[in-house]
Amino acid sequence: MRNKLIALLAMAGVLMFLSGCTQVNQEITEDSTGFWNEYIVYPLSQTLQFFADSTGGSYGLSIIIVTIIIRLVLLPLNVKQLKSSKAMQDIQPQLQELRSKYSSKDAQSQQKLQQETMQLFQKNGVNPLAGCLPIIVQMPVLIGFYHAIMRTETIQTHSFLWMELGQSDPFLAILTAATTFLQQKLMMAGGAAGQNPQMQMMLYIMPLMIGTFAFFFPSALALYWIVGNIVMILQTLFIRKPMMKDTTGGTAK
Repeated sequence: MRNKLIALLAMAGVLMFLSGCTQVNQEITEDSTGFWNEYIVYPLSQTLQFFADSTGGSYGLSIIIVTIIIRLVLLPLNVKQLKSSKAMQDIQPQLQELRSKYSSKDAQSQQKLQQETMQLFQKNGVNPLAGCLPIIVQMPVLIGFYHAIMRTETIQTHSFLWMELGQSDPFLAILTAATTFLQQKLMMAGGAAGQNPQMQMMLYIMPLMIGTFAFFFPSALALYWIVGNIVMILQTLFIRKPMMKDTTGGTAK
């Protein structure tokens, strides 16, 4: 499990490195070449431009609208993640039995524990790393937003509320980290976070990492992340409520 976690983080790092090697200082236009420019950065830039034109030239509102649309597109992944978290909660008694059965720290017992734990996960359709998937899936969009903002001059020079969208904002960085933590906490509530050291570690590492990025990146990117977190928090509360009702009903019986 630890190897899978490291692999996911490494994949995200490689993606960020490769995308960062493109022409970040060159304006994005319809003549820009390359897969990354043609199919991610330029479409995002044009989408932001479209909604800005539709809202009286407000790129801040444009970012909010596009973020909500992206979150709605990712809603099925969010539902799958919550179901996996609920399934993890349901098998906690069986996991505790396995840990008690193979409590010895010798290599053979630990290997047997891992094997039977994975079999239990597969049998119940549980993905212990489901909490990481939305973050990984979002990475290309997040980096694409960064390029679209940096390479679209009208966005860099635009202001929204107190924000200068092309410049970093320490307050937004803190808010980004806080909403990321709350969103992660809600997604993991009642699931694997309290039992899985790797997931518990991610609960704190991911907000710090995203908050650090937001501290150096343009406010427009932080705005995207904050709005996305708020939407996801609302989605989580809305989706989890019927799940909790089912659990309560089943317990009552």
